[in-house]
Amino acid sequence: MEIKSVMIIGAGQMGSGIAQVCAQAGYTVYLNDLKEEFIEKGMAVISKNLTRQVDKGRITEEEKNDILSKFIHSTTLQDSQNVDIVIEAAVENMEIKSKIFKELDIYAPAHAILASNTSSLPITEIAAATNRPEKVIGMHFMNPVPVMKLVEIIRGLATADEVYQAVEDMTKTLKKVPVEVNDFPGFVSNRVLMPMINEAIFTLYEGVATKEAIDEVMKLGMNHPMGPLTLADFIGLDTCLYIMETLHEGFGDDKYRPCPLLRKYVKAGWLGKKSGRGFYTYE
Repeated sequence: MEIKSVMIIGAGQMGSGIAQVCAQAGYTVYLNDLKEEFIEKGMAVISKNLTRQVDKGRITEEEKNDILSKFIHSTTLQDSQNVDIVIEAAVENMEIKSKIFKELDIYAPAHAILASNTSSLPITEIAAATNRPEKVIGMHFMNPVPVMKLVEIIRGLATADEVYQAVEDMTKTLKKVPVEVNDFPGFVSNRVLMPMINEAIFTLYEGVATKEAIDEVMKLGMNHPMGPLTLADFIGLDTCLYIMETLHEGFGDDKYRPCPLLRKYVKAGWLGKKSGRGFYTYE
């Protein structure tokens, strides 16, 4: 199964990052979003990232232009008829993802693989929206995509072996490290990470220590590059809450209960770095 062209759905932070590494690997990339202005915004980030690479001497100006020439702007899922794989990086919401996959099933060619960059939702349930569950798979990239090496590859209940192999091979062409994971809520990364972040929030909520102290303990004591509360701000507190709710619902275990302080901050619109305020304040 040869992959030459890719559609990325969602030109936001994750989608534009995935699109960038696909174009750098030589694939033709359809960057899809609801409006042209969203695509332009994503392309501006990609261009800025590539300019930084030129400034550091990692690529030439000519190579940058060649990478940018690989992109085709798309505002309709009908364009998926031209690709070998679709990687969906839309909002983390099952209803929205199911709707997208149902539509992709109509337009994408029979051989096309349908992948989701979901960070916690069940691949088997997403696949159920299609008539090709054997061709549906999870490709969970880490943020920021151009920098982070890991891709969790998640098999759904029906994912075919040759589909898994094709996605693993593609991941390697993107200069990423594929890790095979089975379809459980939160997979490996968020099943381990999010309860740790949630526990750090409980530690703050219960007055055990200040936010600075909690982050410092985890950085200096556990050798983490950033503290869990800072990391939560960078991920987005709304995303953290959504993943904790997915874990809580998926396992039915109270150890995944989201901290009330996390809920309060999200209701207040304190979503972290993207909103200018979370556990910390950002200019």
